[in-house]
Amino acid sequence: MALVTPTANAADETAAIEAAAEQLRALMVDPDKAKLEALIAPELSYGHSSGQVDTRERFVDDLMSGASDFLSIDISEQSVQAAGDTAIVRHTLTGDTHNKGKDPAKVNLRILQIWQHQGGDWQLLARQAVRL
Repeated sequence: MALVTPTANAADETAAIEAAAEQLRALMVDPDKAKLEALIAPELSYGHSSGQVDTRERFVDDLMSGASDFLSIDISEQSVQAAGDTAIVRHTLTGDTHNKGKDPAKVNLRILQIWQHQGGDWQLLARQAVRL
């Protein structure tokens, strides 16, 4: 029987959280409703850099309809801090958008995400963006 050290456990959890954050990034560019709903907690509070706050339903619907359309997203300066069943992810998001009814645009944001371990998986519970 192998012993698992706290350091190995922490590294595994960090890797799982990073994988969930990467899955969200990919789904924001190429949305899939079922995958988004599986990754996002029903209680989601999704704060945009404009100050608008969306529910999970609104966030998913906007991605699926093209109201929020990310053509590309690049993540940098990411940090992950796990604390039990909760994790804080911070990063810089740069990308290109072409939201329905709007001109193409570039975004440069600082993001705070709160992830929660629910039902064996990491789910996005909250997100807030600020413009850089």
